[in-house]
Amino acid sequence: RREGERTAASHEKKRRHSSLFLSSSIMTTTFTMTTMRSGSKPLHDINTTQNNKKNNSSLRRRILRTTRGRRTRIGDSSSSSPVSSLDDVENDDDENKKGDDANTNPFATTLFAGALCCCIFGVTDVRVANAVTENQLLFLEAWRAVDKAYVDKTFNGVSWFKYREQTVKNTPMPSREDAYEAIKAMLKKLDDPFTRFLEPDQYAAVSENTMNANVSGIGVELTIDSDLSVKVVTPTIDAPAYVAGIKPLDKILEIDATDVTGLSLYEVAELLRGPQGSDVLLKIEPSATPGKTKNLSVTRKQYAVVPVKSDLCTSKSGGDSIGVVKLQTFNSLSAAKTKEALSDLAAKGANSFVLDLRDDSGGLFPGALDIASQLMKKGLIVQIADAEGVRDTFEVNGKPLENVYDKKLSVIVNKGTASASEVLTAALRDNNRATVFGDEPTYGKGLIQTIVPLSDGSAVNVTVAKYQTPLGTDINKVGIAPDKKLPVGKDGQIMPAKLDKIPSTNDADASVLSFCEYVSSLEDGTF
Repeated sequence: RREGERTAASHEKKRRHSSLFLSSSIMTTTFTMTTMRSGSKPLHDINTTQNNKKNNSSLRRRILRTTRGRRTRIGDSSSSSPVSSLDDVENDDDENKKGDDANTNPFATTLFAGALCCCIFGVTDVRVANAVTENQLLFLEAWRAVDKAYVDKTFNGVSWFKYREQTVKNTPMPSREDAYEAIKAMLKKLDDPFTRFLEPDQYAAVSENTMNANVSGIGVELTIDSDLSVKVVTPTIDAPAYVAGIKPLDKILEIDATDVTGLSLYEVAELLRGPQGSDVLLKIEPSATPGKTKNLSVTRKQYAVVPVKSDLCTSKSGGDSIGVVKLQTFNSLSAAKTKEALSDLAAKGANSFVLDLRDDSGGLFPGALDIASQLMKKGLIVQIADAEGVRDTFEVNGKPLENVYDKKLSVIVNKGTASASEVLTAALRDNNRATVFGDEPTYGKGLIQTIVPLSDGSAVNVTVAKYQTPLGTDINKVGIAPDKKLPVGKDGQIMPAKLDKIPSTNDADASVLSFCEYVSSLEDGTF
């Protein structure tokens, strides 16, 4: 009888023990599901960092997405909530936990222990102290975009995983503005002026300017120099800054008496922005006279960005026809308009071609690939590299323009030739397809950025790669040295800044030629 009592007591003890843990497990599961439904996410679910082994096709898609992303994802939240948007960002096979135990979920373990205590002591009001808020999720979206795509996997010496953990833990983000400031502070750690955060209105403006031919402002592309000064890459031809005499590599020191040294590009853009017809006072240091400054008043106005202009010129003897194409920017229309211009010039009997890339600051990278394919039958266009070496290459598509690809080609550059226009220049030169003319090296921007939209309509512009020329040259901060100096006519005629003739406003302008008049002053065969 006593043995039977002991056996029954043992069975009852085991039943109670199992019931206790079963109820704890159910409570933990229910509580976790409730947390997920309320818009939060366990920290472990976002404790993943990109593996340094990158997929080449993924890098290619990321670069080419520069065009598609700007065209189709303006302010688009591709999901109904920040949680699903973050899941989309994190859906990658190349994951490295960097210290996390793949078989252990510390957050779930904490919940289990808490639920067990609650069950034992009868506590019913359970709260999760470590729940991730919607604003923190936005910060994590931006962090993840940089983690997956940024070219420098040392992140400028920043412990990227640890920085994320510390920021989520120690930086309050009660408002969307706080999240934006946290993202900006994070990107500042990279010390890369081209990797920057775009608030929703800034992203919308960038997207609109990429697609729209009519823009209002002063028309100047800027960059941040190593000394934190604001430097002009190039003014847009015929825009107010160009008309006012601003040149590539000029420094802008003040805008309406506000010192701009140390400001971000978008803070500078805000100062330059204003009502159409209003004036903005600029204090600049011209690149031609270092150390000397001057003030310029520039009137904001709407101006047209015409990506391509063309003309058919005749040689000195009148025997040859030279097709001249001026490419001013690489936007969504540039490749199609260039193809149209080249085909039209070929149909009119052009024997050779001149591609004018002066003061072309670049733009959409795929445009350079398309135009190179129009001008070359075969060959490598560009090599894409990161900190670990060459990751991908782009070659021509094998569909060149008839009566164009096999004709003599000259390319004209200056210090305002940058980015995508340098990709095109290097491709044509390294493949012995063209001779490069100019009096100075090109700008030297050998980096490629892509815009990653975030779930609230903001975006992160991330440097995803650097490029090397077909022969393996890294031109970043160096530029491309021309093959020949700009030719001078027999009577001293110099190449005009514009394709069309500048109307004479005084006697000093009377000697300015049109481009075709300049070409006809050169010896036959120059172009």
